[in-house]
Amino acid sequence: MHYPKGIKKTKDKNIYYGNRGMDLESDINNSNEYYRIIDKAIIYKKPIPIQINRVDYPSRYEAKIVEAYYKVPSTTDYNGIYRGKYIDFEAKETKNTNSFPLANIHEHQVKHIESIIRHGGIGFIIVSFSNLSKIFILKGEDLINFIKTNKRKSIPIKYFIDNGYLLNYKFQPRIDYLEGIDELYKEKFK
Repeated sequence: MHYPKGIKKTKDKNIYYGNRGMDLESDINNSNEYYRIIDKAIIYKKPIPIQINRVDYPSRYEAKIVEAYYKVPSTTDYNGIYRGKYIDFEAKETKNTNSFPLANIHEHQVKHIESIIRHGGIGFIIVSFSNLSKIFILKGEDLINFIKTNKRKSIPIKYFIDNGYLLNYKFQPRIDYLEGIDELYKEKFK
């Protein structure tokens, strides 16, 4: 394409991984805000604990963090309360079309979900297969069971189909994952 004044547009061929999952997180954040507005649930994204080591002050009214570290490994992405139950979950996104790589979820996150379940809370993961436009909720119990009983390094999408709940995109809320929680955890909400 020829642009005016000789401007040449080139396609950026670099792949950036820093914001993977941000579309999913944005949709979940919007859904959480909707749930709060209609007073259906109180769920928030957890802040990541960081230790700030160095700040530069280029001017009197500006501060720029130039050195910071994670204090401790983060647990999961979200927590809150729904229908009188504590919920805690991790949101993940993958471009794979046939499986979810277990390398995407850390051992300390799985142990945290296991601990939530042991104490009577509801722990789960939401996984977006972005190239398929499919989002699933998988109960923490099913995630843990798969990890303990399989040698695989990924969870096949069939496992999500058979054991999880397929979420549909909507207008409001964008991702109604509470509908999936209601379906998967019927016995906890009697």
